[in-house]
Amino acid sequence: MSQDTIVAKRYAKALFEVAFEERQIMEVEEDLKSLVAALNSDAELQRFISSPRITGENKLAVLKKALEGKLSGAVINTLEILMKRGRMDILPDLLDSYIKIEGDSLGLADATVYSTYSLSSSEQTQVAEEFGRLSGRNIRITNVVDKSLLGGLKVIIGDTLYDGSLSGKLTRLEKSFNDKHRR
Repeated sequence: MSQDTIVAKRYAKALFEVAFEERQIMEVEEDLKSLVAALNSDAELQRFISSPRITGENKLAVLKKALEGKLSGAVINTLEILMKRGRMDILPDLLDSYIKIEGDSLGLADATVYSTYSLSSSEQTQVAEEFGRLSGRNIRITNVVDKSLLGGLKVIIGDTLYDGSLSGKLTRLEKSFNDKHRR
């Protein structure tokens, strides 16, 4: 584990504690996601933040003005600390750590569900309930359409893959068939 990851976990833990006290756990997560997405998608903003020609104070003033009223106070304060300490680069790791701490604390898990078509909200609820029973957690679904599956679902929760896709079943059947004929 890198030093940056360890540092990001410390910041995430402190941010989670503040968010918990302020009863803004989910809002802080959404704010962090929005901030990381904005920073990752805007090359001009990345150049601005990494520019050695602009002082940290000026960068912070511009960011605070641009984000005021759009992000929670806890996220803005964290951003201010990261900016002052030159640690903006750990923001994606901080988000990942925050989501893990949040999940552990609230019994949540995020699942990426790959399907051949976009699942309806009732289908997503059904999948969340089924995998919630398997994992013992409340599941939040992100649906990704993957036409290469042929049919069925592929679900990833944390480090665990549940492959119920038709292509996955065919691959396992082929492997089983090949293993039997090698004996």
